[in-house]
This record gives sequence, C-alpha cells and structure tokens, in this order.
Amino acid sequence: MKPKAKKFRIRRSSEAQEATADAGLLVNEARTARPSAASPSETHPKPSEPAAPQQPPMAGQVSSAAQVAGETDMDAIRKEGLTGRQLRMARRVAQKHGLAPTSDFDAVRLLRVKGIDPFQRTNMLELVKPEGTETVADKPEARVQLPQTMELKKEQLPSTELANPAERRANEIMKIQRELAGRRRKKQLLLLSRLTAFVFLPTLLAGYYFYAVATPMFSTKSEFLILKNDGGGATPGFLAGSPFATAQDAIAVQSYLQSKDAMLRLDSDVGFKSHFTAEDIDPIQRLTENPSNEEAYKLYKRHVEIGFDPTEGVIRMEIMAADPQVATEFSEALIGYAEERVDNLSLRKRSNAVSDADQGLLDAEVSRRAALEKLVRLQQDTNAVDPDAQIASLRAQINTYELQIQEKRLQLAALLDNPRPNKAKVDGASGDIGRLEALLVQLNSRMVSATTGENSLAEKAAQIKLAQADLATRDLMLQTALQTLEQARRDASSQARYLTTSVKPVASEDPSYPRKFENTVLAFLIFGGIYLMISLTASILREQVSS
Repeated sequence: MKPKAKKFRIRRSSEAQEATADAGLLVNEARTARPSAASPSETHPKPSEPAAPQQPPMAGQVSSAAQVAGETDMDAIRKEGLTGRQLRMARRVAQKHGLAPTSDFDAVRLLRVKGIDPFQRTNMLELVKPEGTETVADKPEARVQLPQTMELKKEQLPSTELANPAERRANEIMKIQRELAGRRRKKQLLLLSRLTAFVFLPTLLAGYYFYAVATPMFSTKSEFLILKNDGGGATPGFLAGSPFATAQDAIAVQSYLQSKDAMLRLDSDVGFKSHFTAEDIDPIQRLTENPSNEEAYKLYKRHVEIGFDPTEGVIRMEIMAADPQVATEFSEALIGYAEERVDNLSLRKRSNAVSDADQGLLDAEVSRRAALEKLVRLQQDTNAVDPDAQIASLRAQINTYELQIQEKRLQLAALLDNPRPNKAKVDGASGDIGRLEALLVQLNSRMVSATTGENSLAEKAAQIKLAQADLATRDLMLQTALQTLEQARRDASSQARYLTTSVKPVASEDPSYPRKFENTVLAFLIFGGIYLMISLTASILREQVSS
C-alpha cells in the first residue's frame, strides 16, 4: 500500500500548490485593488500630521512599474515550488499560444497574465477540431480559467460581497481548502471501498472457512532409513559407511511412495478414497462420489508429504487424515510398502549374479568330467601301459644289443686275425652276431611301429598328454568357478538392503491442520499483493495514456 499512499501525497502536494498559486493571485488582486479602495485618510495626510520631507531625486536608471511587477510575480512563482514537469508543461502551453517567454517561470507568469491555466490537462476533444472552425476557447481574451483582477465600479446598491480584500481572500482560501478536503475524503472512501471489496472481504471469507468450516486434519509423522549390509564383503568401498551409499535406494523408495501405484495399493488395502469421501469432511477437502484416480491422486499428494535428507540419509513422512487412527494406519501401510520395495530393489541383481555363478560351476564340472573320461579311455586302449616308458624300454634294448653286436664283431675279427683260427669259436661268434642282428632288426621294427601310424605308441602318448593337459585346465576352471560362486554369494549378502524405522507412527490427539491464523494472514498477504499489482498496473497505464 505504500506506493498508493505516495501517489496520494503527490496529488495532495500538487493541489496544495494550486491553492497556494490561487492565494498568490488573490494577494496580487488585493495589492492592485487596495489603492483604489483606500480611504481618503490613507491617500491624503491628516492636517495635524506634519508632511514628510521630500527626498531628492536619485540619479541613475529607474526600472518601470511593469518590469518591477513582473520580477515580483516571478519571485512569487519561484516560491510556489513548482516541479520540473509543471514548468515544462507551462513552456509548451506558452509556445502553443504564441508567447515568447524568457524562462519557464516567465512562461507561467505570461500565461497567468493572459488568464490561462498553464497546468490544465489538454482535452483530447479540443485537439481535434474541424477545419475553419474557431471555438471560444481559442480566443485568448475569451478563455478565462483563473480569478482575474476585476475593475471596481461604483455601485448604486449595497454590495453583498465583503468590502475587505483580506477577508475575501481568506474566504476564497477556506473554500479551496474545503474543496481539497472533500476531494481527499472522497478518494479515501473510494480507496477504502476498493480495499474492502478486493482484500478485506476475501480475507474475511478465508478466515471464516479456516475457523468455522474447514475439517480438522490429524498429522502422523514417521522417519525411517535404508541400511546396507556391510558384513561379509571383501573390501569396503569409498562410500561404504556414508548415507550416499544408499541415496539411490532412498530416492527410489521416495518416488515409489509418492506415485499413483502406491496410492492405488493404499486404497485397495486400507481404503484411501472411502475415507476422504465421507460426509463429515468439508466440501473443499472432500472427494466427490466415485472419484477418479486422478482426483484421488491430487488429494493424495496434498495429504502425503515425503522428504529425503541426503546428509543424514533419513526419509521423513507425514500423513494427514480426518481421523488420527486412520492416519496411523496409512503411515504403517506405506512403511510396509517401502520395506517390500527395498527388499526387491537389489533382489534381481543378487539372484542373477548367484545364478550365473552356479551355472558356471556346473559347466566347469561337466567339462572336467568329460576330460577325465577321455584320459581314462586312452589309458584303457593302451592296456594301462605307459607308451613313453615302453618306447624308452625299446630304445634301451636296441642300444644294448648294438653294443653286444659290436663286441661280437671285435671278437670275430680277433679270431680271424689268427693264422689258424679255431673254427668252432669263429662259427660261434658268427652265430652270435647273426642272432643279435636278427633281434636288433625285430626291435627296430617294433620301434618303427611304435612311433609311426595312427595306433602307434607315440600317437597314443601324445593323445594322453593332451588329455592330461585338458584335465588340468578343467581343474583350474572348476576351481575358478567355485571361487566365483563364493564371491557372488558374499556380494549378494553385502548388497542386501534393510529398512529401519527410527520414528514409528503414533496417533496424535490434537489436530495439526488447518493452521487458522497463519493461513488467514497468508490469504491477506496474497489478496493484498494481487490488489497492489493490479492498482500499480492501472496507475501506470493511466499515466501513460494521459501524458
């Protein structure tokens, strides 16, 4: 309301300035009329009084009476305290009437001499005139808007007006002040009526609703938080013990409790719609008969407030209902829904990790069993004989027989070097060499058959070595699968979330809403702000149009 009051003060100051200007004109009238209405005693000295000595004439330039009167009038105009806008308006009006003022104050003086009000707003109808027409207002001598100095004529009858100019001036000033006071009272009454219609009356209606009509609502508050299982983990993370570790889960739970799904589940379990469609609830807060889900969800968002504090990791919930027991039931049901949601948040991730680890272990066991069966089958094909050992034995026998053949050949050569060798010994040595060579040929054939061909001992030895290497690889894979399964189970245990209720819902004895005084004051501020914005906008538009 302060800008409006400022506007009123500006208008009052302008009206006071107009009254002061009118009073100044009346003073000038009194000064001009006083010599004519003066008594003979004032014009002619009394005989008993001695005549004043005549002053000698002063040398130099003497100003004329008109010039002195103009300077006096301009001094009076300066003392009126006119604003810059009024002075500019006076200069424009003087230029419009063909005057040539030397200053803005001189423009005001010249206009007043011609009887023109320099501060009168121009009527839009006066600006548009037919061509060749001339109104009475266009004539300077016919446009009289201020009190003018009238010539005093000798009247034959007694005048009803006051003969004293001071009393007449006082009466005129009093009349102007009465008009200003009446105008001020009228504007104050208009302002009071507008405030009553647009601010006080709506505030009174709002206060009546909050104090007499609104249904008391009982509030039930509760707090709960989501914890993470830190036991069984390998190495704790950077945010393992902070509220940020479960911030995403808490935000997900908050979003779920504020969703339409939670509202529908609460209605099916506890009867949310049926409670707010009861007849004892006021029409503004009551749902219509058979309301839609959208209408019920709007009311649900107003009566269920859930907030999450990231610094502490606490979820705060406030439920409002017309019955404290019903509000407590709503709160307990929503906490149960939140607990189920927390349990299901990481269930799929945990179950998928454990099931994948189980499948990997099963595949590793099947592969190891197949590799072991292959190795056993190869060993059965070789009659449980090691091919490498058999080949090594053949090579040892061949080396031994080759050494024996060399020794027999040396003995035979020594016998043949005798001029008369013993035939029996020569035949015996030759026979031994032949038998050893035959045996060596047999061993060589066995060695060749053992190292070449698909069924050779070398091929079987290579297959056995590959089967043994495959079995060792499957053993490592089985061991890795066992470790992965164990790690997945530990991770699943560490990723488990638990909902802990720190503040349980308790039924309240006194209603918490509506807050009558606070809501009434808020309504007054809202209506007052709306009225202030509309009035300021209207004043600015009016000022722009009129300027």
